[in-house]
Amino acid sequence: MTQEQCTHRNNVQSSEKPQVYKVGIYGWRKRCLYFFVLLLMILILINLALTIWILKVMNFTIDGMGNLRITEKGLKLEGDSEFLQPLYAKEIQSKPGRPLFLQSSRNVSVNIMGSNNQLLTQLVTGSSGFKARGKMFEVKSTSGKLLFSADEQEVVVGAERLRVMGAEGAVFSKSVETPHVRAEPFKELRLESPTRSLLMEAPKGIQILAEAGDIQAICRNELRLESKDGEISLDARRIRLMRLPEGKASTSSSSSGTRQTVYEVCVCPNGRLFLSQAGTGSTCQISNNVCL
Repeated sequence: MTQEQCTHRNNVQSSEKPQVYKVGIYGWRKRCLYFFVLLLMILILINLALTIWILKVMNFTIDGMGNLRITEKGLKLEGDSEFLQPLYAKEIQSKPGRPLFLQSSRNVSVNIMGSNNQLLTQLVTGSSGFKARGKMFEVKSTSGKLLFSADEQEVVVGAERLRVMGAEGAVFSKSVETPHVRAEPFKELRLESPTRSLLMEAPKGIQILAEAGDIQAICRNELRLESKDGEISLDARRIRLMRLPEGKASTSSSSSGTRQTVYEVCVCPNGRLFLSQAGTGSTCQISNNVCL
């Protein structure tokens, strides 16, 4: 190629317009992009406004949410709270100097479960009453003294005095073992078995004492005082034997004088007592028709 041909080719190329290639989004694509960006900004503002509103309504703070505060010892809840599901906690206590209320429309149950999900102790308070289930139940005073204890073997009352305020008293279907039975001052003490017998036993003796009143023993059939190895002593200034039968003397041995008002107490061989009019001598043999 000669020099003139090269020069002519360069002149032809320089005389043509350069081609421009556009880079970017134009037209309806650009308008859609702006619309989606604007919509996204509106959603972000709405979301931010809702988040601020929720934080304000729920009272979210650095320490917790509303009446619920997060402390070093756990969660601190102020005011009334309602739990719709079971609550699991290691310890529940009220604010110092404030009472703790547990309220339910049906019942409040406290269950102690074992390692194999077995019920060990249960405490239920409901409309029907108060129920407790466990191996042992104890009530102690503030000083640690045992006041009441119950298990499968026995029931222990550790108080100094057990008082029964019911009008019918206390009813025991089995035996009762106690070192002392006493009524309140100026009150009567009654031991009664309406349909069966009443038995009192003590290896070293039984003492019945009424310091300011009377002692009455009333029965329908027989009242028996028996001492196997000892004696029965009646120690009083006056001893009255009421409604003892009076022996009748035979006609031949009866005196024709006035009727005597002095009697002597006689004993039959079977132990029965009767009265006989006193005379110059003993009249028991004469009036022993009661022993027949």
